[in-house]
Amino acid sequence: MRIPASLILLASVAVSFPMVAQDSRPPEQSVLTPGDSVRIVVWRRPEFSGDFVVAPDGSITHPLYRAVQVAGLPYATAEANVRRFLARFEENPEFVMEPLVRVAVSGEVSRPQVFAVRPETSIGEAVARAGGVNENGARNRVRVLRLGPGGRQQEVLLVNLADPTGGSSTLPVRSGDQIVVDEKRSFVRDILVPTLGLIGSIASIGLLIERASR
Repeated sequence: MRIPASLILLASVAVSFPMVAQDSRPPEQSVLTPGDSVRIVVWRRPEFSGDFVVAPDGSITHPLYRAVQVAGLPYATAEANVRRFLARFEENPEFVMEPLVRVAVSGEVSRPQVFAVRPETSIGEAVARAGGVNENGARNRVRVLRLGPGGRQQEVLLVNLADPTGGSSTLPVRSGDQIVVDEKRSFVRDILVPTLGLIGSIASIGLLIERASR
C-alpha cells in the first residue's frame, strides 16, 4: 500500500517537534501566593461568585470559602479544592476559577498603583494599565524587582518598552513583581549640574589653601 506524501510530511513534522505541555507557564507562575486573588464565577450562585483575595493562611477571604486552600498549590489543585467545596451544595457545580496575581507599577507612570492581573499579562501591558509611561519616563529603562523563594528579592530585570521586538516587554508578570519606570536622563541635571558643583567645590578648596598659605 502506498502511503500518501501528505501523511509522510505530517509524521516528519510530529517527530521533529517535541511535545509541548498544555500549561507552558514557568513553575513560579503555577501557584498563588497570599495577596493574590481568585475570580470565581458560579453558575446561578451569585453568593459564591466574585473576586476574592488570598489570605495569609492560604485560604480565600470570603466567609463561605475560608476553609478552601488555594495558596502554594498548582492552579489545577486549587481549582479542584474549590470544586470539592462547591459540590457540598450542588452536584457537578458549574463554575469558572481564574487566578489573578498581584503586581505594583510605580515611577514615571500616569497612575502608579497596585492591582491584580491575569498571569499571562505582559510587563508592557501592566505598565499600560497604570496609564503608560508619562512624559518624564524613560521607556528604555524599566526595572522589574522580582521576588524569589520565601518572598526575598531574587533579581532585577531591565526591560526596554521602546523595543517591542526585544522580547523583554512581552515577558509575563509574576506574583509580587514591582515594576518601576525610571526618569529620563537629562544632560543638565545629571551631568552639567554635578560637574559645575564639583568645579565649585575644587575652587573653594583652592581658595582655602591659598588663604592658609599666606
